[in-house]
Amino acid sequence: MTVKIPAPSSGGLIMSYKCSAACRHCMYACNPGWSADWITDYDLERILSQLAGYIQPSPWGPDHIGLSHGLHLTGGEPFMNFELLCKAMEIASSLDIPSLFVETNCFWCNNDKSTREKLVQLREKGMKGIMISVNPFYLEYVPFERTERAIKISLEIFGDNTFVYQTEYYRRFKALGIKDRVPFTKYLEMENRTDFARNTEFFIMGRAPYELKDELDNLYPKYPAKLLEKMPCSPPFLRDWHNHFDNYGNYIPGFCGGITLGDCRELDDLLKYGIDLEKFPVLSYLIKEDMPGLLRFAAEYGYQKYEKGYYSKCHLCADIRKHLNTKFEFKELKPEGFYANLA
Repeated sequence: MTVKIPAPSSGGLIMSYKCSAACRHCMYACNPGWSADWITDYDLERILSQLAGYIQPSPWGPDHIGLSHGLHLTGGEPFMNFELLCKAMEIASSLDIPSLFVETNCFWCNNDKSTREKLVQLREKGMKGIMISVNPFYLEYVPFERTERAIKISLEIFGDNTFVYQTEYYRRFKALGIKDRVPFTKYLEMENRTDFARNTEFFIMGRAPYELKDELDNLYPKYPAKLLEKMPCSPPFLRDWHNHFDNYGNYIPGFCGGITLGDCRELDDLLKYGIDLEKFPVLSYLIKEDMPGLLRFAAEYGYQKYEKGYYSKCHLCADIRKHLNTKFEFKELKPEGFYANLA
């Protein structure tokens, strides 16, 4: 059976999984210890040249950005290789890819001068805006004054195309008078623990269920697999918006780290011919039968459901795939580093 996948209308290019931080909530299990394996110049041009035919601009136009519109360059932390980031932005701009922006944790914003110089240089290369990550997990690694510096200077250079994700955490950090770095456990002591995810987005997926187990047990309930397997993926597993394309050539559906739909370096062919599900059993069960099918399949490889349950359907899915990855080399369970760096 062959299944067609939607053409990507927006997404992110993961230039490397190496990061200056090892955030406990990371969807893609990035950290400083992951081999950089920066995307090659050849793959950069090949992937961007094909994405150029599909990426759609923000509803406000190609010179504006939106969280789930256009194309963002990301990681890991893309500013760890600023020269490559500039090259990628220049190539993407020359291909008229709309609504270009970069996602960063701001670790590099040591002083006003260098911060401004880098952002101006990227604007000259064609970058339209910036997304600045603000949450208690980055706060463990990035001094808050660097985040404030990045926001202040980005507003001067990109104006309304400065996107703070998430503004609620920024508001709380200011209200709490936070300076420098703050360990996550100390942050929870500084505010009402039950309000941790109030008015914010928090996805319990990727590394979060493993690295935050003690904290999550006090904040969220667990659900039996029998209940979660009946829930549809939200957003859908196959979708056209906000997919990701990594430095190894993996086409990652949505935020689903550790699984690939195919080689994004051959995007045109992948979209034209689709996926032969007979060659990719994990994808086959996820697409045709969702969690019930994947659970039956995993049981054949010795997977046993947690008696105490799971925090989310994404937790259940990742845990099944983590187990399968130790039993057999499934071609669709990529990159390998995702599973090695989950916990």
